[in-house]
Amino acid sequence: MKIGIAGIGRMGAAIAERLLKHGHEVTVWNRTRAKAEALTGHGATVVDTPAQLAAASDIILSILTDASAIAATYDAVDGLLSGNVSGKLFVEMSTVRPDTERALANRARAKNAALIDCPVGGTTGPARDGKLLGFVGGDAADLARAQPVLEQLCRRIEHVGPVGAGASLKLAINLPLLVYWQAVGEAIALCEPLGLDPARLVSIFADTSGGPNVLKTRGGMLTDAMHGKPPASTTFNIDSIRKDMATMIEEARALGYDELPVTARALECFDEVSMAGLGDGDAVMLPMTWLKTHKNA
Repeated sequence: MKIGIAGIGRMGAAIAERLLKHGHEVTVWNRTRAKAEALTGHGATVVDTPAQLAAASDIILSILTDASAIAATYDAVDGLLSGNVSGKLFVEMSTVRPDTERALANRARAKNAALIDCPVGGTTGPARDGKLLGFVGGDAADLARAQPVLEQLCRRIEHVGPVGAGASLKLAINLPLLVYWQAVGEAIALCEPLGLDPARLVSIFADTSGGPNVLKTRGGMLTDAMHGKPPASTTFNIDSIRKDMATMIEEARALGYDELPVTARALECFDEVSMAGLGDGDAVMLPMTWLKTHKNA
């Protein structure tokens, strides 16, 4: 199948690698071309504009930073929707507000193209292994067209409603996870007098009813961070988390809630870490940095 991918960040690159391994003809575009060119060794073709990407592909996946990046990629004079895209299917995988996806679907429909939103749960490892969770919003017929590709990326696909529904669920499932990184730092602070080995402490946390799945998959990274060793690679950085949390708060206000108090306070803690220069660091560095900066002398 001819598949285009717009947005070759960490997740976009991992998704491209997965699809290339399955024998698809994958074309990629990224605002910073060098990131896209890194995939040529895996067999991808790099193009200069989103319009060229759309022309070369039957299904186009986009996984972009935010609503502004989506607008720039789809609506520019050489954007994804600038040429003849009649009959093409767009699968929008960014973590943004549902209104962004609904408006984009309308613009695609005006060009006789179809669009579903399918943000995913999981990081680069699950992406390369085909073990993401896909949250789909859109028409059933459009999902059916995308299903063969999504099944190669996801271990579970949930069709949760019309376009925008996937975005709503993605924000919801990310919220407790992101808040947890602050909570675990506070929990570690209470255990400090015990002098327990970090690996043992993380193992205990993971085995309790309050231990989320992330400790089972990333407990080793947290243990290393507690020993002062940053992760060898970043899978979900602090600045991306900050963007997602701000989006959650904005969406809650649009739905009529005056605040998300826990999320808002956790975001302030992430902001502190980013201002300290660790914005591109992995999420596991958040609790350890908070511990260091908030310990009284």
